[in-house]
Amino acid sequence: MFLPTTFDEIKQRGWDRCDVILVTSDAYIDSPYMGVSVVGRVLEKAGYKVGIIAQPDIKSAADITRLGEPKLFWGVSGGSVDSMVSNYTATKKFRNSDDYTPGGINNKRPDRASLVYVNLIRQHFKNTVPIMLGGIEASLRRVSHYDFWSNAVRKPILFDAKADYLLYGMSDLSVVEFADALKQGISPLHVRGLCYIAKEPKTEYLQLPSHEEVINDKLKFMDMFDLFYHNNDPVSAKGLCQKVDTRYWIQNPPARYLTTAQMDEISALPFMRDAHPYYKKQGHIKALETIKFSINTHQGCYGECSFCAISVHQGRTIRSRSEESILKEAKLFTTYKDFKGIISDLGGPTANMYGYECSKKLSKGTCEDKSCMFPKLCPALKPTHKKQIDLLRKVRALPGIKKAFVASGIRYDLISEDKAYGYEYLKEIVEHHLSGQMKIAPEHIDDEILALMGKPGKDSLVTFKALFDKLTKESGKKQFLTYYLIAAHPGCEEKHMHSLKNFASNVLKINPEQAQIFTPTPSTYATLMYYTGLHPITRKPIFVEKEMHKKERQKEIVVAKEKKYHSGFDS
Repeated sequence: MFLPTTFDEIKQRGWDRCDVILVTSDAYIDSPYMGVSVVGRVLEKAGYKVGIIAQPDIKSAADITRLGEPKLFWGVSGGSVDSMVSNYTATKKFRNSDDYTPGGINNKRPDRASLVYVNLIRQHFKNTVPIMLGGIEASLRRVSHYDFWSNAVRKPILFDAKADYLLYGMSDLSVVEFADALKQGISPLHVRGLCYIAKEPKTEYLQLPSHEEVINDKLKFMDMFDLFYHNNDPVSAKGLCQKVDTRYWIQNPPARYLTTAQMDEISALPFMRDAHPYYKKQGHIKALETIKFSINTHQGCYGECSFCAISVHQGRTIRSRSEESILKEAKLFTTYKDFKGIISDLGGPTANMYGYECSKKLSKGTCEDKSCMFPKLCPALKPTHKKQIDLLRKVRALPGIKKAFVASGIRYDLISEDKAYGYEYLKEIVEHHLSGQMKIAPEHIDDEILALMGKPGKDSLVTFKALFDKLTKESGKKQFLTYYLIAAHPGCEEKHMHSLKNFASNVLKINPEQAQIFTPTPSTYATLMYYTGLHPITRKPIFVEKEMHKKERQKEIVVAKEKKYHSGFDS
């Protein structure tokens, strides 16, 4: 049974109203891959009556009022992707398609969806119960942040949205604690993972440079972001406080990470793994193709690529589900009539981080002075693919499972570092878990740019490619590598793209068919570089390409066919 999205469903359950109503800019897909669905199911299990309103019409009261007013609080999410990223390309062109909207046409997701939905609620429900923001849009915009689309430093989203509270990161535990506090009639300000606005500073918390300081001084902005970034681990993080105009933004320390048992419990909640009929009848939802029969094995990523926001949303510590839980989910798939025996993906943010972590990090939190993987792998982290090998073999041995693809990204440098099981793992992947291609993300090959990205050097890529080619040939299969590449990253000039083009042609023996232009999303070090024009550590000036046509040219250099490249781009 789906969570209700119409008042008829509320009446069928014998309710007079919901305790909580969740509002999202994605169609309602009841899946463990959809944050709003997870929050809804977690609250339901805790005994709360939860309804969902997806993609409400912002020009009328019809959708936002159809479930009435909740008893405890509204939860508002901008969706599975920041609405501005979802709506616009890296060159600020509007995207016509939307994989999370019925029919695939991008006509139901407003810009800055979190702000729009809060205003919509307040327009039609005067003096309503508290409004709480959540999801990745709110999480990454929770502190003063550079916004690429307005080319300005914006206030913490709580101030712009005029919401009451914000839960950041993975809020599976904190949302229940928040709901419990409201139900008991007590203040929720003690809840970990909570942000709120106060009239007075919280002096025991770390004091960030004020919003006024960071909009007027880029070095202050960098100071602020450093403190913000390094206080995202629940083991070691301190609370944060920032003055915004005459009030204060308060961030409590992060919510505790889920244990393996808790992750297993949430994965076993009764997700329908389908779009709610109310939305399904409106058209095909493309995202469902990918997530319906996929299994998320873990949360978090310690890669710390400078352009990626996972560190400040999911965290840098890996939390893995048990093998038993994952096998149980795979077995469940075989009971669905439309399951064809194919698991679309068995992985996580980075597939081959499953099942191991640094013991020091687990007990003391992430290190402030060094990264797990850059410029080289920390000796304290001892990668082993043994658990994932065992898991993959057991999943594909299940009756009814024909194929279990590993479509999530794989860190090839971790494979090289695992002397005991790295070779065996890659052999396993090559022989049994690819759909014809393996996705890897070198992003670039120039050492200067790779350092700014926080990525490994090109030598590890060359070594990995040779091993992949060898194993693929031995398997007798026609398989190949696909490479994620980025153009116009901070620091990157046309000369660097020419180096990448030549490397692709002469070493990788390919003509790249696609590359993406860097998008400055909130709460990443790459965006900090883009905005300030400064190196995040040395604080010395770096080149940043900001002219759209020149960003496009950087991309064209690497994807141009050889003939066109030599006639029109070759330097």
